[in-house]
Amino acid sequence: MKVGERGQVTIPKEIREKFGLGPETEVEFQVTHGNILLKKAPKKLSLKKWKGQCKNSFVELGYASADKFIEDVRGR
Repeated sequence: MKVGERGQVTIPKEIREKFGLGPETEVEFQVTHGNILLKKAPKKLSLKKWKGQCKNSFVELGYASADKFIEDVRGR
């Protein structure tokens, strides 16, 4: 396999399928012990969609805030 004019290489189909590398999959390059390592990048977790999700659970347990719950759990 050769690196193309623009620095591109083709990952063999068997490897793409084995590791779930499809179109738009983000990857990372690392240099380890003089070798180049290609890794599938971890998915980025957007915490925005989770903001405020526990509020109702705390209310059901009788707490006005997460801080009060934590105080009780810690025994303060």
